[in-house]
Amino acid sequence: MEGPTIKGEPFKEIIIMERTQFKTVDDLARFANIAVGGKTTGIYWANGVVFIYYPLPTSTEIAAKALIEEKKVYWAFVSYALMPEYRLIIETKERIMVPVVDMSTSNLFRKVAQWLKEQP
Repeated sequence: MEGPTIKGEPFKEIIIMERTQFKTVDDLARFANIAVGGKTTGIYWANGVVFIYYPLPTSTEIAAKALIEEKKVYWAFVSYALMPEYRLIIETKERIMVPVVDMSTSNLFRKVAQWLKEQP
């Protein structure tokens, strides 16, 4: 009996609809905490940038079609701050603890981080 064929196909394009750069990593951690209603959330780090993103739900017909037919993914918005060195946890002065996930092995996340760094 033959099994399924497994194939890796990377996204061709990520469209970021809105982006917000925070002056400090602490400001981003506070925002992340508020955005999820005070629950624990994680943020991603790659290439000297720490960020969170909110994808456009693929339940929308346009997003689903773009994902399947064109290998495009839409991120409704990205919030980020520069953080040259990776840290496991960001702790703000208010004692908010936000875990940071090192995504530097992901080509996709490295490219997003590079693009964010290049924005004016």
